[in-house]
Amino acid sequence: MSYSKEDEILIDKAWQDLKLSCNKICKGEDDRQIINRAFFLAKEAHQGVRRRSGEPYLLHPIAVAKIVIEEIGLGVKSVVAALLHDVVEDTDYTVEDIERIFGHKIASMVDGLTKMSGVFNADTSAQAEYFRKVLLTLSDDVRVILIKIADRLHNMRTLGYMPKDKQIKITGETIHLFAPLAYRLGLFPIKSELEDLCMKYRFPEEYNEIQRKIEETEPERQLYINKFCAPIHAILQKNGIEYEISGRVKSVYSIWSKMQRKQIPFEEIYDLFAIRIVFKALPFPSEKTQCWQIYSSITDIYTPKPDRLRDWISMPKANGYEALHSTVMGADGIWVEVQIRTQRMEEIADHGFAAHWKYKQATLSQNEDAFDNWLSKIREALSGSTENAVEFLDNFKLSLYTSEITVFTPKGEQRKLPFGATALDFAYDIHTKIGNKAIGAKINHKIEPVTKQINSGDQIEIITADNASPKPEWIDIVVTTKAKQAIASYLKREREDNIKHGQELFEQKLAQFDISLSGSILRKVMQAHGCHNKDELYSKIGAGIISLDNIEKIIKSSSASKMLKFWKLWREPKQTEGDIDTIEVKPQDDQFVIAGCCNPLPGDSVVGFKDPTTGRIIVHKASCNELNRLASLFGKNIIKDQIRWSQHKAVSYLSTIELRGIDRMGLLLEISRVVSEDFSINIREVSIRSHDGIFEGNISIYVQDTESLNAIMDKFRSIRGIESVKRGIENRE
Repeated sequence: MSYSKEDEILIDKAWQDLKLSCNKICKGEDDRQIINRAFFLAKEAHQGVRRRSGEPYLLHPIAVAKIVIEEIGLGVKSVVAALLHDVVEDTDYTVEDIERIFGHKIASMVDGLTKMSGVFNADTSAQAEYFRKVLLTLSDDVRVILIKIADRLHNMRTLGYMPKDKQIKITGETIHLFAPLAYRLGLFPIKSELEDLCMKYRFPEEYNEIQRKIEETEPERQLYINKFCAPIHAILQKNGIEYEISGRVKSVYSIWSKMQRKQIPFEEIYDLFAIRIVFKALPFPSEKTQCWQIYSSITDIYTPKPDRLRDWISMPKANGYEALHSTVMGADGIWVEVQIRTQRMEEIADHGFAAHWKYKQATLSQNEDAFDNWLSKIREALSGSTENAVEFLDNFKLSLYTSEITVFTPKGEQRKLPFGATALDFAYDIHTKIGNKAIGAKINHKIEPVTKQINSGDQIEIITADNASPKPEWIDIVVTTKAKQAIASYLKREREDNIKHGQELFEQKLAQFDISLSGSILRKVMQAHGCHNKDELYSKIGAGIISLDNIEKIIKSSSASKMLKFWKLWREPKQTEGDIDTIEVKPQDDQFVIAGCCNPLPGDSVVGFKDPTTGRIIVHKASCNELNRLASLFGKNIIKDQIRWSQHKAVSYLSTIELRGIDRMGLLLEISRVVSEDFSINIREVSIRSHDGIFEGNISIYVQDTESLNAIMDKFRSIRGIESVKRGIENRE
């Protein structure tokens, strides 16, 4: 089937536009010819094929190639690979065909992109293994990942044509892995757009509302920016500096995230924009000196906030980002962030890894190999990994989306670690054996627990002991992938020994009472000790955590009665030609399970996820971070039907409210009165702490739905002295 005349016009227009972009990267006729060959091969391979939107499929690889040039800044080979990235997967062409026509390097890139295409469509184990293999090529040719990010960006821009369940799957993958990966590779504009697009399709009402408010406040904001920048223009022009100043508004997703995190309305977001100064650096003095000179000129005009100075020139971020950030007090008592960077720094901020390589030979910065060091660490972590598929992807994500600190060994060697790292992370960063034997640390010559969080500038010495070994709780304390993998590997070996020993002890104990091992016996004992599977039971027996002294009593007792499920949910299948068939779940049904990570209440927007192990539907809040993680790993298990609350019974759900304000006599009494008298609701727990005239605390109460919870929160806000009322957030990243 061939394309129509109208299709050919669309394709030719896109192709001519791409050729204009190619002019900036083609050094001669040979470069133009190889791009032409790639285009015509892709056109022949995808002939007659259409996307879900109905447009010719060929427009997709052309769009990806344009992103590769304009938004990432890659060269000719990458454009060719982008044009061919779906040819091997979707047509009869093979990698060998591509190598014969275009050479080994381009064929290798297309092969990597083909493998990557299967990453998020196979079962979870295969997903992780494919992803692991592709990531192992990162240090050899990171362009494969960059082109895949361009592919994902174009797919996100056209996501509106996909069904809802596919949108949840794709946005889950994007927010969980692709946006952090774009950030880690320095592609900040792409990272921001991916996040905004995820929000646009997952939470369209909230997205449109914030976008509307940004547009409504634009004239007022622009007036303020012009007023703020006027004296800066004057002093920079006086000093003969060639520069550009712009006011950059935060992304919609960034604003929404802050509103969610702090539970405040749009009107209370005071750092909506930042002022960016990009200047042309002179050959002398250094770029660093020139940035500080501009900073000095600005602080002659406006007073800086001392704790908001960020020097990413002396120590750039791990993704290569360099700039000087300062927050200063502008007119009308408004704090304004000012970003100062050179044109070179601006290009690295926009194009990340590609710009890093462009300038690598020209810069003498001691941090110029930040990308190389990160890639080698990723390669080391991946090749030594012994985790299962899900743990692998989770831990890989940890290496992406984080700020960094710089610490020092006793001999003054610099080590970069994620913000929030502990002395234990530092120990494992030095060597796995040191981490496994660590018992304490000297931080700035003061003895501290090995679990102590470290800060930028700390000098650290690890204290070890031969009889020491990793503890299970360490795995939740450390933050680096290397430390988590090393601890998990050690504990796994120890657990396997405990399981074997525990099973032997269990069977010996049963033999004493002449009881045969069976599934029902195992279930009773597991239930009595709160174990989810037999390996957990055996492991705890082998480790001495579970005693078998009362085993006969447990086995002979009747099974513990099960808790009834009181929520009622129903699935709304996709509309067919007939009526919607509503499936209502009765209280005793076990089809639905409320997710413990986010604890949705009746009234919350929810999404269903089919547990691949049990087959039951786990119900998550639509904004749950864990749901994004699951969508990126088990996308096909997102329930296609919409999950809604039905007319539920008058049953209570536990929820927590966080309070903060000015302490005074009788405040706790008023809070209790609101709950018990105004709303006749049971309080499970109250925890209030007071210090220096300020109180902070949590109140756990039983409510019927989000509507009644919001009513109580509004009532709390009306109490004198209470300044902040938030719903307790169970799932934070």
